[in-house]
Amino acid sequence: MSVLIIGDVGVLDGMFHIGDEAMFEVAVGELSERGLSPIGVSSNPPETAARYGIPALPRLGFAGLDRAEAARRADHLLAVAAGSAELSPDDPAVEVFAALEGARLLVNAGGGNLATRWHSHVFERTTLARLAHARGVPVVVTGQTLGPDLDAPDDAAVARMLREAALVGVREPDTAALVDSWGLSATLNVDDASFLGLGEDGEDGVSAPPRGVVVSLSGWFAGRRADQVEQHIAELADAAARTVGPVSFHAHFGPLDPAAPARGDAALHERVRQRMSEPSTVIPTGTSRDAAALVRRAELLITGRYHPAVFAAPAGTPVLAVSADQYTRIKLGGALGHWGQSGVLDLDELRDAPRRLEALVADTAAIRDEAAARLPRLRAASRQWWDRVAASARP
Repeated sequence: MSVLIIGDVGVLDGMFHIGDEAMFEVAVGELSERGLSPIGVSSNPPETAARYGIPALPRLGFAGLDRAEAARRADHLLAVAAGSAELSPDDPAVEVFAALEGARLLVNAGGGNLATRWHSHVFERTTLARLAHARGVPVVVTGQTLGPDLDAPDDAAVARMLREAALVGVREPDTAALVDSWGLSATLNVDDASFLGLGEDGEDGVSAPPRGVVVSLSGWFAGRRADQVEQHIAELADAAARTVGPVSFHAHFGPLDPAAPARGDAALHERVRQRMSEPSTVIPTGTSRDAAALVRRAELLITGRYHPAVFAAPAGTPVLAVSADQYTRIKLGGALGHWGQSGVLDLDELRDAPRRLEALVADTAAIRDEAAARLPRLRAASRQWWDRVAASARP
């Protein structure tokens, strides 16, 4: 029973995006455990196939297209599905069309969040869903953030995809409210990767006590001056080192080769480290499971990235998250809110961050207790969700 899973996966130019890969990894594992045979849709099919041990196919061909080109591409693929056009033999969508013929289910997994700022993701996900629907293949949407910026055409396309879906799972109250505004319903879950590598009792298999501070940053500052933001973050990291302990930087979007020049988040981390007065270390990007274990063993996480918070909060690691705009506030606030945390600061509030840091650290015991109390219920809900996803497969 094959299930087609599209995630924002596939290592390109040696750069690994931990969070997107983590959500895909969980979807593959959960559906495999329930008797389905995953097939991935990836930006780099050979790499994804080798990493997860499953067949993988190329995407539909929207990457790099502007909006007008993407609209024409979508119209052509839908015309092929309707029998009024044909694909050339070298079209990248050929393999996906073939796979849909035998698929029992299409899962639109997390990553590639559906917002107008990333129009290619909107076209890719909604077009693939329509192709599946046209062939009678059930569609499940899981682990999603929708919007908040969705222009009228994208709003209509996403709403149509959800209306035709067998199940819709979202991960923040704001996204659930948006779905509700369309007159539709969605199941509000924690992020799909929340329990990656986490034991039944909330332990990750490592007996060492929590230690030190992990910092994972994003280079998205929403138009603010980079030098000012980086200086304020450096001052916050210095304060954390003095208040909590040793500081380590870990890039969630960075090169897989530890010896490669710093790029992505890793390059930002180096600029911040140069501004610090306290010593710090760098932990290579590594795997999604390694990243999850790292923040669960920390005494404190400082993050502008989403998935460090997703991994840390279920283990009760205190999180000080920094947001750049409404989109990042929605995601970070949603990830922490599931577990009773609320430590989200706007980048413009970084001057106040050292004081907030002290209050957060003082609350560590209560944060850990609250996470432990919520873990059984949220974990059970996640299992039930994947049971429902698997049950949606066409007989």
